[in-house]
Amino acid sequence: MPLAYSAVKLLTKPLPKVIRPGAHFGFEYLTAGAFFASAAMIWKLNKRAAIGATICGAAEVAVASLTTRPGGRPRAISFATHGRTDMGLALMTAMMPRFMGIEDAPQSKLFLVESIVMTAVAGLTDFDSEGAQHSLEAPYEQRQIA
Repeated sequence: MPLAYSAVKLLTKPLPKVIRPGAHFGFEYLTAGAFFASAAMIWKLNKRAAIGATICGAAEVAVASLTTRPGGRPRAISFATHGRTDMGLALMTAMMPRFMGIEDAPQSKLFLVESIVMTAVAGLTDFDSEGAQHSLEAPYEQRQIA
């Protein structure tokens, strides 16, 4: 599975970065929703795969929720750092079948597909665009709330 992850990462590197920050977060929440829906559907078939999908979905939501949106209030993770974190989440997703001991189960394909999608979205997102930069004129505590 990490081979497919590496191939997608390599293929998307030279391509133009066409996904803007708002669309990127939309993809993230769709991915998390797919993980949670998959977990619900496969619970009776393979509890380990369902637990792995839930872990991946929760990680995706957590990182997205902790990331500063362009033009939004500051949060724990910058959008540029979020881009590097996304690649780590995609790799974690690719390795989840091995971690959960389900490499030979048919449900392991879910993790391969999701990691490829996550890698492609991260590889095609412009994390350095003008709209993605969030400058802080003053620390968060010193900002006045309107």
